[in-house]
Amino acid sequence: MRCAIVLLALTCGALAIPVEDEAFQEFIRGNHKFSSGVYKEIKNKEKGNFIVSPLSAETILALTAAGAKGETAQEFITGLSLPSSKEKTERAFKTFLPNLKKSSDDLKLLSANKIYIADDVKLEEKFKNTATAIYDSGIENINFAKNVEATEKINGWVEAKTNNKIHDLVDPHSIHKGTRIVLVNSLYFSGKWLYKFRDSHTEKKKFFNTKQDAVEVDTMQQVEYLNYYENPTLNANFLELPYQGGDISMIIVLPNESEGLASLEKNYEQVFASQPFTKTRIDVELPKFSIESETMFLPILEKLGIRKAFHHGADFSGISSTEKNLVISNVFQKAFINVTEVGTEAAAATVG
Repeated sequence: MRCAIVLLALTCGALAIPVEDEAFQEFIRGNHKFSSGVYKEIKNKEKGNFIVSPLSAETILALTAAGAKGETAQEFITGLSLPSSKEKTERAFKTFLPNLKKSSDDLKLLSANKIYIADDVKLEEKFKNTATAIYDSGIENINFAKNVEATEKINGWVEAKTNNKIHDLVDPHSIHKGTRIVLVNSLYFSGKWLYKFRDSHTEKKKFFNTKQDAVEVDTMQQVEYLNYYENPTLNANFLELPYQGGDISMIIVLPNESEGLASLEKNYEQVFASQPFTKTRIDVELPKFSIESETMFLPILEKLGIRKAFHHGADFSGISSTEKNLVISNVFQKAFINVTEVGTEAAAATVG
């Protein structure tokens, strides 16, 4: 079973945000471009199933970029495909992030940011204000020299924010007395289908990895009126499965050919474009599945053009003017998704 998941891609009408907001439109286009770049780099290395959240990585890196200057800052704008100025980026995130605070019995969509700083590090006031006012980030002093205790504190925060779905994000060996700052983003989603699948209709069916390679998987089934579109250019079908709550859905893209995924992946930016859906009576067969992935973002980001931030000479003087040698040593993400008859639970956390 070959399955690739991008957690929380954005659309122009995402989360009921006004589409006339120019900064947000630029942010959406950039998010699609960055997500496409991330996906392409991962699929070149991963042969099996994977899940990744470009948005989680983009959020924490955009916060980091708020304290970058000069060529370091410009590489973030280009590599992350952020809006053309820091002001637009901050306006877009200030518009968007409050919408990632939905919590009800049927749907939860929650994002959080946290900055851990060494006891003797002094953050610039402007950066602190941006972190708290724009990114709603907590800031906490921590003793990195006690690496085990520091790791337990950071990982405990991540576990609490992801409903205990993301564990051990930070390795104790990655933290030491020379660590100055750690930034973390968490993203958690839990949603019930608007049209639930009946357990009694789930049965074993063949899923074709290739024309010759098929595996039997638990396959959910339902017949319902859903948003559907057959895209002739991409030679693929698009199906929208809505969650209760009205403005969040899962988009499933199915190539017409049994080995058509590779062709579809070459046009990934087009996959993100809004499709002219029409309500159609559809017989849906969807495998139940659960995926967990780990992604080392640093080599991906270097491929996308962000390089100075990882080497001596990086300019993060907007974060702290007293710390002259700040560089990013690693960007790492863990992500999880579980799809069942009732709905979907997913989480991601990125540390940098």
